[in-house]
Amino acid sequence: MCGIVGIVGQSEVAAQLYDGLTVLQHRGQDAAGIATVHGTRLRVHKGNGLVRDVFDAKSMALLEGRVGIAHCRYPTAGSEGSDEAQPFYVNSPFGIALAHNGNLVNTDALRREVFEQDRRNVNTESDSEVLLNVFAHELDLQKALTPEAAFRAIGGVAHRAKGGYAVVCAVLGLGLVAFRDPNGIRPLVLGKRAAAGGDEYIVASESVALDILGFERVRDVRPGEGIVVTARGELFAQQCAPEQANAPCIFEYVYFARPDSMMEEISVHKARMRMGVTLGEKILRERPDHDIDVVIPIPDTSRDSALEIANVLGVKYREGFIKNRYVGRTFIMPGQGERAKSVKRKLNPILLEFRNRVVLLVDDSIVRGTTSKQIVQMARDAGARKVYLASAAPPVRYPNIYGIDMPSSEELVAHGRSEKEIEDLLGCDWLVYQDLADLEAAVAGPKFPGRKFDSSCFSGEYVTGIEPGYFERIKQLRSDEAKKKRRAG
Repeated sequence: MCGIVGIVGQSEVAAQLYDGLTVLQHRGQDAAGIATVHGTRLRVHKGNGLVRDVFDAKSMALLEGRVGIAHCRYPTAGSEGSDEAQPFYVNSPFGIALAHNGNLVNTDALRREVFEQDRRNVNTESDSEVLLNVFAHELDLQKALTPEAAFRAIGGVAHRAKGGYAVVCAVLGLGLVAFRDPNGIRPLVLGKRAAAGGDEYIVASESVALDILGFERVRDVRPGEGIVVTARGELFAQQCAPEQANAPCIFEYVYFARPDSMMEEISVHKARMRMGVTLGEKILRERPDHDIDVVIPIPDTSRDSALEIANVLGVKYREGFIKNRYVGRTFIMPGQGERAKSVKRKLNPILLEFRNRVVLLVDDSIVRGTTSKQIVQMARDAGARKVYLASAAPPVRYPNIYGIDMPSSEELVAHGRSEKEIEDLLGCDWLVYQDLADLEAAVAGPKFPGRKFDSSCFSGEYVTGIEPGYFERIKQLRSDEAKKKRRAG
């Protein structure tokens, strides 16, 4: 999962891109980068680390221009070195910088096509660089540099590239180009604001980037749609590929997105509240005579759900863990060992909220189970009589292949196990999961009944289809063991 931003302004945009990245930092903490267009040159600065660490006054001063894109990265495939930081750029045709959120599922085939047919070289293991070269080749075929040519190139990308992707590009001589996969798996939102000299436009992964910069949210970019904003501030939009089954990633609402974001006209905050209501109702159905004394969220993403569970159950809601704000999200730590070590650095219990109580811990989801097991034990050590664990999401039994780091089924605690077996493994007295139908209904809400989502990590149903042998290949690339070997080598 990554965060992307693109802006066309009436004045310098680098500082705005930086600010936009800071509110998307939760989407990726591995690397960050900004590219701007200054006359006939692309200015690029990127590197490993948090946004605040990658950029300083000197590097920001070099990023001149009124058109620019930005990216914060969290790795799913490829290496973890600085050569994987985005944006990537190519000099031909015209000069293009690209930043990408998502994951392609036919990267190997595309890489061969790019080398053998398009006669282009890819220097890294990143599917984003492959995507850049596909777009560059398709644009080169148009023999023109117009919004219409860009839209035809996006159509060519959609025909060749398979997977989930949201993309922003800075194209010399044209401006900002943005597009989204035909299934709309990865999010992308369009914003606008008035300024001296004309309108300014932004596209970003989440609406919070628009909020902090004072842009008005116009709408989500449609699946398969292309957006072009010229350097003069002219907006063009066109459907570039037939819209497939619209299937936004449901894990955005469960975990990744900030609660103050709007995605697909759905409030992430309200979606998480509804998850809590449906899960609370399930708890009452299964244990109408429950003995729960207190509901405690595992910070931060589960707070909305936990509060509503407490309301439904009619028991106390308490903050029982203090979070160290200077430790990153454990789910996106690069290895299992690092994730395990980070839990105690990240959370510390308030003993009086646990002592002699039956505690219901609420988490947004349970993926590998490493942190859950430690937090359950932490609650016991703090004096809880019983520790129950509720997940606002269903069991994660399958890899997510569209840009979330769930690479190997064997690393998922729920894969091949019953809920009772997971309960025993995590060491809790009772484990309760959200049902998938309830999750999808909660996210859709009353405005969009029956809306479909990419729920593949729960259901094992992949909207793009999967080629034989794909899961074995990504296991070799993206499992914790594979990453450990690369770091050692």
